[in-house]
Amino acid sequence: MSASNTHKEKPVELCRIAPDVSLGQDVAIHAFVNLYGCRIGEQTKIGAFVEIQKNASIGKRCKISSHTFICEGVIIEDQVFIGHNVTFINDRHPRAVNPDGSMQTDPDWQVTPTIVGQGASIGSSATILCGITIGAGALIGAASLVLTDVPPGEIWAGNPARFIKKAPQL
Repeated sequence: MSASNTHKEKPVELCRIAPDVSLGQDVAIHAFVNLYGCRIGEQTKIGAFVEIQKNASIGKRCKISSHTFICEGVIIEDQVFIGHNVTFINDRHPRAVNPDGSMQTDPDWQVTPTIVGQGASIGSSATILCGITIGAGALIGAASLVLTDVPPGEIWAGNPARFIKKAPQL
């Protein structure tokens, strides 16, 4: 095939959306997305290269930017913005094996839930530790490491993330 040859077929957009996914009306999903066992609210937009695991919940009118990982146990309420490459964690003590050297399986660990409140925004490349709540309307700065609860309406940033100032009212 020469470089001047044009290909008229539409490119294949690879997405894996398991049958147990609940999709609200008018959800937009871009290429290379993996969804299983989760709930996505109406009018939510999911960027490319996103994975959302079982027992995760995304509210209505959210924007989940590309390269984001939302693991089991994460609850994202309505109108939340998640920047590019955001990672959620659901296990405080992750291990591949048990003390006896056997591979860990589901019964060997427990999911620790995380909640992101309505209208919150999380900047690109932030990492969110499990077991915390990010309050409604809070803003998390890019590349922040969030280790503790963030009160509603506050801006937090840094590594570890800390209070910066009150968020402007929308």
